[in-house]
Amino acid sequence: MKKQPIDPPQLYDARPFGMSQAVIDTASATVYVSGQVDWDVNHQVSSHTVEGQLSNVLTNLTVILEASGSSVEKLLSLRIYVRGEFGDFIGTIAPILAQFLAESRPAVTGIGVASLASKETLVEIEAIAALK
Repeated sequence: MKKQPIDPPQLYDARPFGMSQAVIDTASATVYVSGQVDWDVNHQVSSHTVEGQLSNVLTNLTVILEASGSSVEKLLSLRIYVRGEFGDFIGTIAPILAQFLAESRPAVTGIGVASLASKETLVEIEAIAALK
């Protein structure tokens, strides 16, 4: 296996955390995307609502997919973490996610959690995508 780290300059520097924003497994032509949150380059959130953070996280995900040579259409799997009971936010999340994914229709798992990357972080998404 040969892996290629992906760290787009538009996103925060993940190296101090010992990670990459994404890694491509070149043997399988698969992109593994680290959990994306609504952080700017200074690790600050720009929205304090689930809707706002979800939109910003999906923008970050798009940046990483494009930098990897993949796309939303090639998403295989998404895990969406929301602070609190996931079911309480499904009505908010579903329309935004459906519009973003369009016809891609990857496998999706929604998980409610007690905490995320920072106290202000409400949403985190990790993904797996194909290159081919």
